[in-house]
Amino acid sequence: MKTRFRLSGFFVLLFTIIAIGGYAAPPAAETKGDKASNQVLSNASEAASEEPQMKTIGIIGGVSWESSIEYYRLMNEMVRNELGGLHSAKVLMYSIEFGDFSKQERLAGKGDWRPLRRTMIDAAQRLKRGGADFIVIASNTMNSTADLIEADVKIPVLHIADATGKKVKEKGIKTVALLGTTYTMEENFYRDRLEKKYGLKVVIPNKAERDYINKVIFDELCAGKILKESKEQFIRIIKRQVKEEGAEGVILGCTEIPLLIKQEDVSVPVFDTTAIHSEAAIKYSLDRK
Repeated sequence: MKTRFRLSGFFVLLFTIIAIGGYAAPPAAETKGDKASNQVLSNASEAASEEPQMKTIGIIGGVSWESSIEYYRLMNEMVRNELGGLHSAKVLMYSIEFGDFSKQERLAGKGDWRPLRRTMIDAAQRLKRGGADFIVIASNTMNSTADLIEADVKIPVLHIADATGKKVKEKGIKTVALLGTTYTMEENFYRDRLEKKYGLKVVIPNKAERDYINKVIFDELCAGKILKESKEQFIRIIKRQVKEEGAEGVILGCTEIPLLIKQEDVSVPVFDTTAIHSEAAIKYSLDRK
């Protein structure tokens, strides 16, 4: 009886130890199925690590949305061409309501820039909160606020004049015509950057031509109207600048003008700022030089 009691006590103690400390069973032998599964997981992990690390592009658009569409289309086409397959660009866009914004532009033209700058900074802040790694402003004229925005939101803003200046310089061109809004053609924020940073001589249309170009941009192109007579007049202006002012190329310095003028329309190199800016954004997003 004592022996049975001792054995019973021994087993109780043994089970208690197992319950408290756990039981370490020997590892089961890896089957062929396990090996195949592990290999699939390993391959998937390696493939994921080889995927391109793409920065998210923040676009301030809507000024006007006619050209914002082109930015979105071009960026996605460029990523697809670069990476192949079903790849597309990582893009956030904030589209400004252009009706209200045009009123702010008129105030800026009279010297009161505060409402316009608040709108631009607000758009940039929204993009940053949404996860944008850097910003492009889909408007040549509104790149006049690029430095202000970058200082406020503390993420890079890719200036359209920098991207364009590099392209013009790569072509070996010294004298280039600049077409755009009155503000872009007449103010220093664009021309000075091209001249001082890239060593270019920038020529602009005469006063009557500048007024005409500005009217076509806002009354026609921003409203989606592409008129034959406007196209012909733009071509005449470019040809005159080539002949009389020695322009070796022309910068389409408004993101709506490429909707009207194409390379095949003139004999000198055409610099489509919408395409150039989009390309610069994709290169930066993919860490391409």
